[in-house]
Amino acid sequence: MDYDFSFFLALASLITGVIWLVYTLYIKRHPEKKDQPDPLLVEYAKSFFPVIFIVFLLRSFLVEPFRIPSGSMMPTLLVGDFILVNKFIYGIRLPVINKKIIDIEEPKRGDIIVFRYPRDPKVDYIKRLVGMPGDRVTYRNKQLYINGKPITRKFTARYQGIGGGKNMTGALEFTEDLEGAEHQILRVERQPGVSRDYIVPDGHYYVMGDNRDNSNDSRFWGTVAEEYLVGKAFFIWMNFDIDTATKIGFSRIGTVPQ
Repeated sequence: MDYDFSFFLALASLITGVIWLVYTLYIKRHPEKKDQPDPLLVEYAKSFFPVIFIVFLLRSFLVEPFRIPSGSMMPTLLVGDFILVNKFIYGIRLPVINKKIIDIEEPKRGDIIVFRYPRDPKVDYIKRLVGMPGDRVTYRNKQLYINGKPITRKFTARYQGIGGGKNMTGALEFTEDLEGAEHQILRVERQPGVSRDYIVPDGHYYVMGDNRDNSNDSRFWGTVAEEYLVGKAFFIWMNFDIDTATKIGFSRIGTVPQ
């Protein structure tokens, strides 16, 4: 069991709901007190229970907001992006215990996924799904190979970073084609690459950041078990970066990350 925000939402829903229920049963047994003002604790329970419970349901089964704290997914996701994550696309899970009860879709290569960091499941990470179960993923000389086949990439431009990502100015930007899933990646010429060769186990996924030379991903700590998947990023609803002049990146609002 993970004692995360979902756990505390569930606990708050339970406590406020029980208080409301117990008082309702008490009034049924003592109808003469029906017209008396509710105790303060009961008033709070009645007010907060519906709100907390609805937030709990939405966050557990439909969508969850996340904020991008680092530049590991640049240029696709920028520092300060606020994204929405589809929680049910990979299956419906029971909140708190994270047990899948209904299968819906399987993750696809190229998906931008949010998952619980295998080395510390209390921390959420976001990366791009590169390797499927059974794949042989090789990264050598900053070239990605899937099952021995080099993944096509095409040079786009020199990247111009802004705000919290301005240190990436001058990086090489490429369009990479992950077997039909096209997206942008960054490479830093002056930074040495890492070489990795990995066979993805059954029930696991290999993930990488689009900012290839500045991402803590499967190249360093291994794969992500299916049970650790949280959902798929599908919408940027806000960007707030204190290192930019306007603070709010209006051009980012309402965009769909690819």
